[in-house]
Amino acid sequence: MKKLTFENIANFFLKNFFQGLVIIGPIGLTVFVIWYVVTSIDNIIPSVAKELPGLVFISLILITALLGYLGNKFVVGRFFFDTMDSLLEKTPGVKHIYTPTKDVMSSFVGDKKKFNDPVWVKTNENPEIWRIGFLTQKEMADVEKHNYVAVYLPHSYAISGWVIITEEKNIKPVVGMTAASAMKFAVSGGVAGFHSDDNIFKAPE
Repeated sequence: MKKLTFENIANFFLKNFFQGLVIIGPIGLTVFVIWYVVTSIDNIIPSVAKELPGLVFISLILITALLGYLGNKFVVGRFFFDTMDSLLEKTPGVKHIYTPTKDVMSSFVGDKKKFNDPVWVKTNENPEIWRIGFLTQKEMADVEKHNYVAVYLPHSYAISGWVIITEEKNIKPVVGMTAASAMKFAVSGGVAGFHSDDNIFKAPE
């Protein structure tokens, strides 16, 4: 039996404290972000939020879903939204905000999302280094870059990333991993496993 010393007790306490942080941290941050988003949207109409908390948020979610349905399923809705889209893209000043925002959001969600083609990219020859990314342009001939492609490389633990233009021979398709799993793997810094439900991180014994 180990002799109880202040150092042993402190190590035991710290080990369990940090293990508790690993458990509580993600849960707490998730709850905080959700709560912040809900309350921020609710405060758009403070009088309603005061009487019925959450009503403004739920209404906004339902209205957004309804607009998406109308825009996709009905000719009149599609015509209306296409007209608005064209108008906003041609309005001076406004188009510089609207167009990039639309392009970024449609890249992640919707029928035209772009980050659905994960690839391995060789970023260094000696030593050989590969990174995981997403093929966004399969050819660059329009800008005189024949046999080149554009690949988006997401940053770990961030929502940012950067784009590289590289030769086709430097990329290989990712096998055995979905686009969602590839993004999760990249953003988590490699901590997330190769399948959507796997996680290779293990707490210290």
